[in-house]
Amino acid sequence: MLFSKITVSFLFQYENWMISRDASKTTVGIVLRPLRSIFNEAIEDGIISKENCYPFGRKKYQIPTSRNLKKALTKEELGRIYFYKPVNERQEVGKAYWLFCYFANGMNVKDMINLKWKNIQGEYLIFERAKTESSTRINPKPIIVFLTEELWNIINTHGNANRLPQNFIFPIMHTGLNPLEQFDLLNRVRLLINDAMAEIANELRIDKPVTTIVTRHSFSTQLKRAGVSTEYIQEALGHTNIKTTENYLDSFPVEMKKEFASKLLSFK
Repeated sequence: MLFSKITVSFLFQYENWMISRDASKTTVGIVLRPLRSIFNEAIEDGIISKENCYPFGRKKYQIPTSRNLKKALTKEELGRIYFYKPVNERQEVGKAYWLFCYFANGMNVKDMINLKWKNIQGEYLIFERAKTESSTRINPKPIIVFLTEELWNIINTHGNANRLPQNFIFPIMHTGLNPLEQFDLLNRVRLLINDAMAEIANELRIDKPVTTIVTRHSFSTQLKRAGVSTEYIQEALGHTNIKTTENYLDSFPVEMKKEFASKLLSFK
């Protein structure tokens, strides 16, 4: 399809078609943001003109957004998952990788499978997020994770035995894969974890999604409720914009609001 065919009218029709097929506004946004990126790259490369072809922006087509639904688990739910005894190997591996992501600053699965032994420096795991490799090439800020006993237990139990610096920590990724093969492998690992955690959540009667992205929301929310500053959480997650961090933070539960309100009368 030519760039010139993707007009403001075309995009509104596409959005209406998606919604008519029960897609949410969030899904429409997920699909159309990469398309907007393609337009921006084409403009930067001189393939098209922004004045003549660009259909996005104010008074044109604005990609829909929806309020982010908070996905964090409660402290009690996290405890039930932590102490759950897996009934098969799939659950054991899925739970281990899920907990690793949670304890390691809500790490993305892509970052987890690409970790190498050289990323372990003393008591810390130091790495750069794959998501920001191309967007923050100038002086990228590394993520620093303190290696707790829980993280070391997972590494020692499920990690590769050969600990040469260039080897991957977990027996998932391997060298020689092209980008499409890496993408396919990432999706398979994510599906393995999510399927295992869905079984565990069902056993524990946790009536909410327990997917890999939940580790990130839960990590940030637990720190927030423990009184940790948003600035520290921003650094731990590797966000360049604090607004992105705020999207990950769950709101305070009503019980805490009741407790905070009582503090207004502390002078009594």
